[in-house]
This record gives sequence, C-alpha cells and structure tokens, in this order.
Amino acid sequence: MKLKQPLSVHQVFCILYALASLLTMLPRSAASKACHLGYYALCSWTPYSTLILLALLALHIILARHEARQKRNS
Repeated sequence: MKLKQPLSVHQVFCILYALASLLTMLPRSAASKACHLGYYALCSWTPYSTLILLALLALHIILARHEARQKRNS
C-alpha cells in the first residue's frame, strides 16, 4: 500500500485559516457586543477579521504554488 504525502505547512495553515474565517462569522447569543454587521457573532470584528484571515489563506495558497513550482523546476 502506497502512503500518501503528508500535508505541507502551507496546507495546514490554509485549513486553519479557512476554519477560523468561518468561525468568526458564527452567530452567538452570549456575545458581549454586536459585530460590525449588526448581529451578535463569535467575533465582534467579524467582517474585518474574516477578510484578514481570507487574505492570509490566499497568501499561503500563493506561497504553496510558488514552492511547488520551484521544486518542479529544480
């Protein structure tokens, strides 16, 4: 049986950032303040924190592609 390649550091961070960006948008009635979108969310900085996490996700995707291209060319 052939073993699969382990996840790279970039792939692990992509998974973490994707999950965290989804978690920031979850509604939560026990939140102390309303988020900037007007509802009580898990994170009171919801639109901004979500965009920051998605930007970090995109950065890791770009870095992973660049790393894969470098390995292919060498």
